[in-house]
Amino acid sequence: MLIWNSFLIAFSALLPLINPLGSSLVFLGLVGDVPPSVYRSLARKIALNNIIFLGIFELLGSAILNFFGISLPIVQVSGGIVIAAIGWSVLNAKDSEAMANDKREEAQLASARGVNNLQEKAFYPYTFPVTSGPGTLVVLLTLSARFSGGTRTAMTLSHLGLFAAIVLLSVAVYYCYAYAARITRAIPPSTAHGILRVMAFILLCIGVQILWNGLSTLLTGLLKH
Repeated sequence: MLIWNSFLIAFSALLPLINPLGSSLVFLGLVGDVPPSVYRSLARKIALNNIIFLGIFELLGSAILNFFGISLPIVQVSGGIVIAAIGWSVLNAKDSEAMANDKREEAQLASARGVNNLQEKAFYPYTFPVTSGPGTLVVLLTLSARFSGGTRTAMTLSHLGLFAAIVLLSVAVYYCYAYAARITRAIPPSTAHGILRVMAFILLCIGVQILWNGLSTLLTGLLKH
């Protein structure tokens, strides 16, 4: 049950940020008109890079916090604000490609200095920042810190749920990127944006809940003194 709960929280929080459908539009525009085999090859590398990249960041999350002397409640408060702000901005965005626009701007800046070989761009900029940008890393760090409390068994199960969400989203990235041209023709932008709005509201609620958890801990400790 614990692993399932952490999986649902992580999946709901990361989906609007990674946004496989929206990112596939950016990916399609950057790669251009190439054979389907090239799309699949690139998509496979990007999905694997995403799993390794986010998995390592998840494992190092606690070490990063300890190195800088940042407590878990502070991360929950600041991370909750960031998550809620992201959810609010997506929820109220007027553009039907709200999340894709930010990624497109980052990708254009990154690819302007890139090499000509598409395979060499599999990590930068296609994995970072097109697929998983700075916002994704902030949310991942917050979730990793949240799941690091409690017993060793609970912490292990929670992190397994988080990693399972990363893997599932990376699999979705593979299929959306590998068949980007076909998907963009089949799914109306309004439908994809409607789904994204629902997930953005869930993301807003998750951010407020994480913020409240951190504030409750800080206020409890303050009142004890």
